[in-house]
Amino acid sequence: MNAKEIVLGGYQNFAEGDLVSLAKIYHPECKITVNRKHKLSGVYVGFQEFAENFLSKLNETWPGFELEIEKVVADTTDVCFFFNPTAHGLSAKSIHHFVVKDGLEVEFNIYDDSQSMADAAH
Repeated sequence: MNAKEIVLGGYQNFAEGDLVSLAKIYHPECKITVNRKHKLSGVYVGFQEFAENFLSKLNETWPGFELEIEKVVADTTDVCFFFNPTAHGLSAKSIHHFVVKDGLEVEFNIYDDSQSMADAAH
């Protein structure tokens, strides 16, 4: 699978709630950076830390959280998704940037409209 297919598969796993399969595409030392200053911003290392301290809190922080993909841009290692995240009281823009090496995600950067995300956070 190429980088784009790996990341798309991860989004499918996330949509289905299959965190076991999602975890398998992350390198054990994957660095996940959530930009700026909202409730879940920070740097997470490894999928377990990301799942426990970010993914598990998404719906609590933004009830009804959903992602609508606008566009995907990819090369052999980098994949960027342009999104419209929505939730109760939230309508924003976001970019997710992944770096994939040897079939695993080694870096994941989340660039949100952090002011909108912070304003809508519970």
